[in-house]
Amino acid sequence: MGVDFTAMNTTSVLALAFAIGLICGLRSLTGPAVASLAAHWKWMDLQHSALSFLGSTAAVFISSAAALIEIVVDKLPNTPRRTEALGLIARLLFGGLCGAAICAARDQSMVIGAVLGGAGGLIGAFAGYQARTRLVRALGVPDVVIALVEDAVAIGGGFLIVSRF
Repeated sequence: MGVDFTAMNTTSVLALAFAIGLICGLRSLTGPAVASLAAHWKWMDLQHSALSFLGSTAAVFISSAAALIEIVVDKLPNTPRRTEALGLIARLLFGGLCGAAICAARDQSMVIGAVLGGAGGLIGAFAGYQARTRLVRALGVPDVVIALVEDAVAIGGGFLIVSRF
């Protein structure tokens, strides 16, 4: 017996808005890339919302390219921590954008989705930073190993969230 996601309730939609924010906390640009792809592929219906631009070919190209660049830059030694001001602002804003998109796709409040997504972005930034640094220390592996696992979690988790529509 499968789950009927077409009958998704408000609580589930709001939980997914927060969850996509958590993804943005790990990789700020992965959330927008997967949301844009989901809108483009018609997994999420944003056509009648203010966020319909996310489904455009240009948005898919730009967000996907930016996400790939972020994944590479994350591994460089001089990359600032995600918990510094600029990284937190990006995670707050992109988490909010993605949370709003999740809610718009199910005719829920985009404002509430933005707040939940932004909160998820901030929480995900600190939780992801703590998890990554502690795993590197505990396992005695190079940071890049855990960073690659984090990439996989962010990408896989992002696609799992947007595929619920």
